[in-house]
Amino acid sequence: MSFTSERPPERLNLARHCLSGKPSEKTALIVAGAKTKRWTYGALEDAVLRMGEGFRSQGVERGERLFIRMGNSLDYALVFLAANAIGAVPIPASSMLTAIEIGKLLQHSGARFMAWDGELELPALEGFIIFNPDKLARLKLGPPGAYAETASDDPAYLIYTSGTSGRPKGVLHAQRAIWGRRPMYQGWYGIGPDDVMLHTGAFNWTYTLGTGLFDPFANGATSVVHIGERDQHVWERLVKDHGATIVASVPGIYRQLLRNGFKPGDTLRHGLTAGEALALPLRDGWNDSTRLEIYEALGMSEISTYISSSPSVPVRRGSPGKAQAGRSIRILDDGQIGVHRADPGLLLRYWGEEPMTGDWFATGDMADIDADGYVWYKGRVDDLMNAGGFRVSPLEVEGVLLQHPGVADAGVREWRVSETASIIAAFVVPQPQANLNEDGLLAFVRDRLAAYKAPKQIWFVTALPRTANGKLIRKALERP
Repeated sequence: MSFTSERPPERLNLARHCLSGKPSEKTALIVAGAKTKRWTYGALEDAVLRMGEGFRSQGVERGERLFIRMGNSLDYALVFLAANAIGAVPIPASSMLTAIEIGKLLQHSGARFMAWDGELELPALEGFIIFNPDKLARLKLGPPGAYAETASDDPAYLIYTSGTSGRPKGVLHAQRAIWGRRPMYQGWYGIGPDDVMLHTGAFNWTYTLGTGLFDPFANGATSVVHIGERDQHVWERLVKDHGATIVASVPGIYRQLLRNGFKPGDTLRHGLTAGEALALPLRDGWNDSTRLEIYEALGMSEISTYISSSPSVPVRRGSPGKAQAGRSIRILDDGQIGVHRADPGLLLRYWGEEPMTGDWFATGDMADIDADGYVWYKGRVDDLMNAGGFRVSPLEVEGVLLQHPGVADAGVREWRVSETASIIAAFVVPQPQANLNEDGLLAFVRDRLAAYKAPKQIWFVTALPRTANGKLIRKALERP
């Protein structure tokens, strides 16, 4: 069975779908920071169409790739939407990438245009047209243009994501990707036009662009994104100052919120989390502390989220939820989750590769599906560890470690001890004043997991390597 929700229209443009036809004086976006600025839908659309026309006048044609090398600022989102509006293909990239990495992505994508913030390091460039801050400011003062009459299957944006081979892969999405996000609106968010969505990520993160901007805009809601310095109470303050009804983040940030005594205030209805599995102690701690629910989602760059719980899909502890309404998924013969190729949210193709030909896209996510449709996630194919011939998910081991009251944070990875042998190693951040020792913690784990799943080595560390948005980088775990 393929995608069963309403099919996207023949003509579709992501930027127009998000911005056009909304009440022009309604607040679309609150950019919070040292100075808070509010953008109405009318003002935001006007800025996007002016910048888009400026790009077009400078030679950015339909199908051209425009690379975004910028930090956390509103201009990042404006550039993305403006390029998309005229039928060009924006390439959003993390500001944490080095100049060497950027050079490789530019070469692979064939981009000739770049929006640059004037600060981040650039590789040696030849034959590029660069839109620096001065040029971008001038573009916003020019005349507004019009949306391109793009087709649903026309390219919309290109995201580079970590490949299993260690080389980034370019995920090319179509304009229909915005239509493919519709199952999330009630299948994860429970969102409506009166909602205020606070996303704790930065503008230059695709999770923020999608969940924090595009989806609230598509629903006529209001988005809040923070720029600048962040103190330990910034998110609590923003919820109260702007009446946030939904907060979207990652498990690492929710962990910080609980540690800092987060109080949800009167407006917040629930939280959303994605990016990595939500540990049960963290879920339980959030529920107990705030008396609110936290809805988890499973997704990837190739489709965004497609499995979730929501106000209309009750949480089942330990599961990220069910396939969102209209989506068709199955467990493939090798244990991966497959998504039917008819899903409009699925990528067009990987850049430089031929489009997929089979009926099912293999996600690389290992899982089981129970009789009620709930998905039980086992981790990524490339995250699974080999323990004496058995496959073990680091998520399962980390979940048990985090149940120990003396453990503040934990990460697990396969650790090679020789050319022919590897073990499961754990990296543990103790709670302050906790009297932890390796033997006691190993005994705790062995009481709760089969022997082959238990770590053979535990190292105590002061912190785990995480991205700026709180996601654990398992491959960067190193012994002290």
